[in-house]
Amino acid sequence: MKRKIVPAQFLSGEIQIPGDKSISHRGLFLGGIARGKTHLENFLPSGDTFATESCLRSLGVDIQAPTPMSRVILGNGWDGLKEPADVLDAKNSGTTLRFLLGLLAGQSFFAVLTGDESLRRRPMKRVVDPLLKMGASISGRQNGNLAPLCIYGRKLNRINYLIPVASAQVKTALILAALQTEGQTVLEELMQTRDHTEKLVKCMGGEIEIVNGKISITRSSLKGIDFHIPGDFSSAAFLIAAGLCTPNSKIRIKRVGLNPTRTAFLNVLQRMGGEIGVVPFKDLNLETLGEPEGDLIITSSSLKATEILPEEVPNLIDELPVFAVAASQAEGVSKVTHAEELRVKETDRIRDLCLELRKMGVKIRELTDGFIIEGPCQLKGAEVSSHGDHRLAMALTTAGLFADGETTLDGAEAADISFPGFWNLLDQLLGKSNTK
Repeated sequence: MKRKIVPAQFLSGEIQIPGDKSISHRGLFLGGIARGKTHLENFLPSGDTFATESCLRSLGVDIQAPTPMSRVILGNGWDGLKEPADVLDAKNSGTTLRFLLGLLAGQSFFAVLTGDESLRRRPMKRVVDPLLKMGASISGRQNGNLAPLCIYGRKLNRINYLIPVASAQVKTALILAALQTEGQTVLEELMQTRDHTEKLVKCMGGEIEIVNGKISITRSSLKGIDFHIPGDFSSAAFLIAAGLCTPNSKIRIKRVGLNPTRTAFLNVLQRMGGEIGVVPFKDLNLETLGEPEGDLIITSSSLKATEILPEEVPNLIDELPVFAVAASQAEGVSKVTHAEELRVKETDRIRDLCLELRKMGVKIRELTDGFIIEGPCQLKGAEVSSHGDHRLAMALTTAGLFADGETTLDGAEAADISFPGFWNLLDQLLGKSNTK
């Protein structure tokens, strides 16, 4: 599907972002293995979370949808899962596939996992290898690196494991496996990644402790809970950048998740001179769930270039495409390195991002593990493609708002994978339809 984006005179208004995708996935998985009812409010109804729902239902989990943005999961504990009658299809969701590996490795049945063409190219050994060390039986293409993957569930052994890649998906898969394993498993991260899983497991009664960067997990039964999912910061990032870079703009984004392991991009933009006010949201549940929220007030700003530090990369990996767009409007040279993980996302995001932004006049140089941008650049409207990648689709749309002339985006429907309603919310801020 093609969308046309014309330059915006300004952005203005208040909006609320859909629920966090990462927490929505985790709520479904943990609710599915808990005992009792788990109620998720502000759930994100997107292509990726629908894939998780479908797979869990195939495993016997009762998931109800009272409204489009709420879910009720009636869990029966670890014993409530059953052998699926068909292949489990994670569609385009790497989160779904990797979490399923950890969930099913310790079960007592057989399962086959697959995904779409893009997902079948993404590396899975980073999850498979530590699970094999725990005693799992997993096989697949390229010696278990690529889906389809076959799992013969069996009793697992505890391990002490240093996770060699900064990946919250790998960490969560191993936590799901460890929760089924006798004894205490200890995981250590080279760099801290998003910690939604740890917070939710603890809140649901799981035995998990974090001390000096080491995560200790003991076999546990979880109990169902009710909670509100904050707005997705990674989705808000595109509109934050749009508000900063589009002249004469002032917008307010309400109830965004402000977990410190997710907001590195916010810190980077403020370091660049972005005027972003934070108004904390007060709620009695937040102290228990550990997921802070707040309103963000964004005013158009003159930005200065910056270099993304290696330790910042894991917690803004999803925001790097839109960082590139913001950097194109910043004065000076911006640089990203140690971000080779971008090459194994839905697409090769480094290659495709550089390719498409060059069409719009961005002075961007591709590196093996990142890119360098010299700004500010006067962007020009162009015909660009999302390459089927939701974050590229929204990053290129953001760039089109302050380009000179009309931009045509091919593959615009990819935005729905993580941000359903993106186009409607953007039109609200524009005050009229700038995309069609």
